[in-house]
Amino acid sequence: MPKRIITGHADFEALTGQEIGVSEVIEITQEQINRFAEATHDHQWIHTDPERAATESPFKATIAHGYLTLSLVTYLWHTVVDVRNVKLIVNYGLENLRFNQPVVVNSRVSTRFLMEEVTNLRGITRVRVKIIMGIEGVAKPAFEGIAVFLYHFA
Repeated sequence: MPKRIITGHADFEALTGQEIGVSEVIEITQEQINRFAEATHDHQWIHTDPERAATESPFKATIAHGYLTLSLVTYLWHTVVDVRNVKLIVNYGLENLRFNQPVVVNSRVSTRFLMEEVTNLRGITRVRVKIIMGIEGVAKPAFEGIAVFLYHFA
């Protein structure tokens, strides 16, 4: 599916209430989980010790940090939209985020994006986008919530 091209506030506003798209699919690897553990100093065994996880974890494998999967949202968002004429983009916040299902190592995930609300804040466009990260072959999503971005258009 081609990316949606956004050139200004009106383009975002026209998407209100619509599904914007579903991102590309990416695989969550043990190497990626280990690098995230290093970066965040979160070395809990359920993420970083495959041998122990195989025997002691209810998932029988390591799982990705919830915040690792969440940190992929900006990248995945940009696989769906191509925002042009923008000077600055700010990740403004998250609302009602819930981690629903662990992402087991080597799972393949993608994120569905739906435009909830677009607001003009004195020339800055605030978008509230529903995000739902799905796991290939699993009915329950990894997480869902609202991502809030601020776009400063040129």
